[in-house]
Amino acid sequence: MGAVHGLSTAGNAIREPEMTADRRPVSAVSTGVGVAGLAGLAIWMIVARYFHMYGPSSAVVAILACGVPMAGWSVVVDRVHCNPTTGIDWASPPKRVSQTIETSLAKLAGLWATWAMIAVVYAVARFYWVGSYSFAMKTFIVAAPFLFVGSAPYIFWLDTRLKNPRDGCWAFGNWLMGDSGADQAAIADHFRGWAVKGFFLAFMLSGFPGNFYDTVQRPFPALTDPVALANFLISVMFLIDMTLATVGYILTMKPLDAHIRSATPYASGWIAALICYPPFVLMGGGGPLDYHVGTLEWSYWLRSYPVLLWINGSMLVALTLVYAWATVAFGLRFSNLTHRGILTHGPYSWMRHPAYVSKNCFWWLSTLPFLVSTHSLVDAARNTAIMAVVSGIYGWRAMTEERHLRSDQDYRTYAAWIDRNGLLAKLRRALGQA
Repeated sequence: MGAVHGLSTAGNAIREPEMTADRRPVSAVSTGVGVAGLAGLAIWMIVARYFHMYGPSSAVVAILACGVPMAGWSVVVDRVHCNPTTGIDWASPPKRVSQTIETSLAKLAGLWATWAMIAVVYAVARFYWVGSYSFAMKTFIVAAPFLFVGSAPYIFWLDTRLKNPRDGCWAFGNWLMGDSGADQAAIADHFRGWAVKGFFLAFMLSGFPGNFYDTVQRPFPALTDPVALANFLISVMFLIDMTLATVGYILTMKPLDAHIRSATPYASGWIAALICYPPFVLMGGGGPLDYHVGTLEWSYWLRSYPVLLWINGSMLVALTLVYAWATVAFGLRFSNLTHRGILTHGPYSWMRHPAYVSKNCFWWLSTLPFLVSTHSLVDAARNTAIMAVVSGIYGWRAMTEERHLRSDQDYRTYAAWIDRNGLLAKLRRALGQA
């Protein structure tokens, strides 16, 4: 922001007051959380690669190797459990279990009933038991007894510390027990939060073993081969993105201040997000928004132009780096369709939606939809138009997410700061001064 210049009426020398810095709002997540997760994941990838451990069990260990350091950093260094947003009262002595047991039992009833409903959806939906999704289902089956047994002491303990333990889960449990006056809005938000977690965690786990195997066993490329080098680096960064995102969906816990504050209540937000993921995806092969008719890899079209291979490959790597960095910035809090704290650091200090921007730019440069092997101008035009529609859908997703997040003053403050200091604001100023 520009300084205010003052001139004394007596003709004295011009006096410039000290400039007021337009400081970036504080981020809900520290940089160290993501770095700790990256370090843990990198160490396990080296171990798995050296000992040729490429299987699904090794992939699960990768999630632990990433998540445990992030949780540790959050508690030991950032002390997130002391944040007021957790709703936990550490200053006062804990309440006796006998004082909170009725609340805890209602909450357990609501939690277990919610899990049962998710299990029914998994059991009925056939696509969850074929292909890569079967791994997610097997993982849930193994984890279910431990979650069921462990949830009781966790709830009993947490409720003795919470300032207000009567949340949406408690309201749902009370409703199950016959309370017709239960808070319907809280129950609806409880269901929305678990719908997000149930849908997206299954999706993340389904693709994780294949992604882990593809990356860890992939031979190191020659540094003189721009295509192999770019593909290797892109694979590594996609694995980073998927690992940290999976951890984020798992660790939605109040003691880590990573719980879901709210899930979007807007149908438009759900539609915009779900059409980008199976089984609702519209961009898949043969779908109405499939922009791959007659397309080939970028390396095919540029194979006769070595300089362009290096340029395009470098741009794809840079875009994937931004995309993965955006996920790393979330730390423990990555999640679609939810509010889990406002990020202002990393690529979010440049723009409000770096992941969507980088992802769509990546698709344009990797697919080159205007080049087709069918030699049909119609196919080229159609692919280009459909990809533009896909990019528009991500713009729609961004708008629906902002509609949800703007209910928080912290987000409105951050958005206003980006409008003044983001990349587009700096570009506008640069062009205005040119």
